[in-house]
Amino acid sequence: MNALITTDVELAAARLNAGGLVGMPTETVYGLAADATNEQAIARLYAVKGRPTSHPVIVHLSEAASAQEWASSIPSWASALAEAFWPGPLTLVLPKATHVGTYLTGGQDTVALRVPGHRGALDLLRRFGGGVAAPSANRFGRVSPTSAPDVAADLGKWLDPAHDVILDGGPATVGLESTIVDATGVAPRILRPGAVSAASIHEVTGHRLAYADAGDAPAVSRAPGMLASHYAPQADVVVVEPDQAEAALAALMHPTRGGVANRAIGVLALQTHQVPPDVVRLAAPRDADEFAATLYSALRKADHLELTMVVVIPPPDIGIGIAIRDRLTRAATPRPHP
Repeated sequence: MNALITTDVELAAARLNAGGLVGMPTETVYGLAADATNEQAIARLYAVKGRPTSHPVIVHLSEAASAQEWASSIPSWASALAEAFWPGPLTLVLPKATHVGTYLTGGQDTVALRVPGHRGALDLLRRFGGGVAAPSANRFGRVSPTSAPDVAADLGKWLDPAHDVILDGGPATVGLESTIVDATGVAPRILRPGAVSAASIHEVTGHRLAYADAGDAPAVSRAPGMLASHYAPQADVVVVEPDQAEAALAALMHPTRGGVANRAIGVLALQTHQVPPDVVRLAAPRDADEFAATLYSALRKADHLELTMVVVIPPPDIGIGIAIRDRLTRAATPRPHP
């Protein structure tokens, strides 16, 4: 096992208390955790990730009651959401308490809070005894990690085994980042879709919901994962609808008909979709939930195989399919040049 990786929760909690960084398992993706009250540790977290300091981080808590310590006010409908979905893959953006440092919030007057639904994460948080900032444990803008080895592969050369550790809690079961809900207004607004659906939020709150988009500057500043280009592998990502997939793949495999010559192509699609024999099938999930759970590992596999293009045939845009399509749209958006 990689020297950084451990299953010792006590050791991981001790590293957090000493100001170190911990690759933390959650049900969504692995996070890179640091003591949320330690400004120096948070600064190093940003540096290790290569993350802009204007991009806020999510504070992870061991129980919903702790949200009162971090938020200055919590609407009754937001409390209802916490009761319904915490622990779980839901993040609430709330007005921050006065003591909460802007180094966590990207300079905003709001703070993002979540109670993760993963036994190992909750054990770590309880033993640590406080809140931890834990954005995804990868270099900024890249594919999120869903296993401890993913974290080591991405961040191993930036982490110090004498001060940092990666807590192995097994593969993430959801596989996509949490749903983020803006809870600063009179009604909920979804800043980032995830496993907790709009329909489920409506059922709990009774409110009609709206979705923010990448053109909404206040929303982008309040929530992580809102940039137009994000969650991207080295390979180019092309998203095609199921009814166009056969023609699109045929064109890609025949350069004389408009395809691209000399490209190693991978395909990610539900197992019900047939793919040509001369492409790499990266995964064949049975349904949308399994698609979400395998999406990032499939994109990482494409890079490991040195593919230059990944063609993705997404599931329908209902339920978690909305979140899958959100991540794919951002993965497919050309990255800005440095």
